[in-house]
Amino acid sequence: MTKFLLSLHVLAAVLTVGPVTVAAGMFPRSLRQALGSPGDAEPVSTLGTLHRICRVYAAIGVAVPLFGFATASSLGVLGDVWLIVSILLTAGAAAVLALWILPAQETALDAVRQPAASPHPRAARQLAALTGVFNLLWATVTVLMIVRPGSTTGA
Repeated sequence: MTKFLLSLHVLAAVLTVGPVTVAAGMFPRSLRQALGSPGDAEPVSTLGTLHRICRVYAAIGVAVPLFGFATASSLGVLGDVWLIVSILLTAGAAAVLALWILPAQETALDAVRQPAASPHPRAARQLAALTGVFNLLWATVTVLMIVRPGSTTGA
């Protein structure tokens, strides 16, 4: 059962966190393109698609910690420091996404859709920085999951 739960946890992480990471990373560049060519519908459409990917996969991504807790419980490592740190970093990544990235994307998208409004020129840079923090948090969690202290795999 543990291998099955671990497989589901890893699959959920790859299939949900991966698309959010890529789409969020592409959003600032597409925002700069939309700002550079007002009236062009293609960059605005791309922004809408990227934002939708981030929103939908973030919601589905709730499966990652659920399967993670089930796997950790099955392995008997719920109290291990590396897991607690991973949980805190995961919560931090989720907070960055839910509280800053998604609302900033929504604001920028609304602004480029309205001809009279325009997002602040720094919006793309701020989104890029936030996305970098989000990605760094996930990369750290991934490393902790692979090279966990006390691992018996010898890796």
